[in-house]
Amino acid sequence: MRVDINCDMGESFGAYEIGADEEVLPHVTSANIACGFHGGDPTVMRKTVAAAAKLGVAVGAHPGLPDLAGFGRRAMQVTPDEVYDLLIYQVGALLGFAKAQGVKLTHVKPHGALYNMAAAQPALADAIARAVRDVDAGLVLFGLAGSHLVKAAERAGLPSASEAFADRNYLHDGALVPRSRPDAMVTDVDEAVRRAVRMVREGVVPDVEGEEIAIRADTICVHGDGPDAVPLARGLRAGLEAAGIRVVAPGA
Repeated sequence: MRVDINCDMGESFGAYEIGADEEVLPHVTSANIACGFHGGDPTVMRKTVAAAAKLGVAVGAHPGLPDLAGFGRRAMQVTPDEVYDLLIYQVGALLGFAKAQGVKLTHVKPHGALYNMAAAQPALADAIARAVRDVDAGLVLFGLAGSHLVKAAERAGLPSASEAFADRNYLHDGALVPRSRPDAMVTDVDEAVRRAVRMVREGVVPDVEGEEIAIRADTICVHGDGPDAVPLARGLRAGLEAAGIRVVAPGA
């Protein structure tokens, strides 16, 4: 058994510091680095690529909607063609920083509202998959387990990783409970770790009503901007390894 732990990071910009990237990085195996639209800026992108590479953490792009004020978590009306262009622009930007430092870009994970929209809308999912393929067909596309994003990667001939969330509650259909609801998050770190171990070993997770649903977990997300990001990342790494599960980046 094996699983990746990924973290959304590099989301600081200008005078604003978001997340505890330096403290989280030693405990994860993949870094999803913001590309400047929902968070991040050129200097932060360069420094985050370097910090991840120094620790042997896989470097990936984390493109979002052009919504810095809303941190990319507000849905926007965008066409598939617009989404394609947004992905090419952002992944290309991070690819430039990676190449400049001799670092291989390994994966792409859409952020926030774009991720959730693509999980539910096949046309947007296909646009994302086509953009990733056209930049580099070897990039792994991360998507919500069982969603249209994972299926779009398969249609495009891309490698994919089904993503699970230890710190988020699920609806019965496998979608994440919206952040607008008070029960969206799993705030107890020990409970989140227990859920993660069961996701990997048994392929199940309880939905918000307590009923078990099937799930595939190739990679488990830690939100770098969350208040418990450091203890969650540390706890996940220790708990998964204690359960006999190898924690490695996809393709490693």
